[in-house]
Amino acid sequence: QVQLVESGGGLVQAGGSLRLSCAASGTIFSYKSMGWYRQAPGKQRELVAGITSGGSTNYADSVKGRFTISRDNAKNTVYLRMNSLKPEDIAVYYCNALNVPFWPWGQGTQVTVSS
Repeated sequence: QVQLVESGGGLVQAGGSLRLSCAASGTIFSYKSMGWYRQAPGKQRELVAGITSGGSTNYADSVKGRFTISRDNAKNTVYLRMNSLKPEDIAVYYCNALNVPFWPWGQGTQVTVSS
């Protein structure tokens, strides 16, 4: 059974930074393209960043230039560095496979940005 555990969220002021981590267990992580997703209150979950097994990255326009996704296959962990945070970044952040089939979703980590 694959388990995803997200961490690193918190409360920051606008313009601040956070680094999220997602540790995967129960799977061979290195071959999988991974993504960070977020779900704001009352909105659908959206993809914000993705990284292939080879390290190629892509970003939603709303976070391009501010967020950086990376991975450490030896640690089965994917990261999301978030800079210049804005109130519109408030959401619960999740990681999962970039493409279907998805693994079971973790509990996510809450990011709150005060203006």
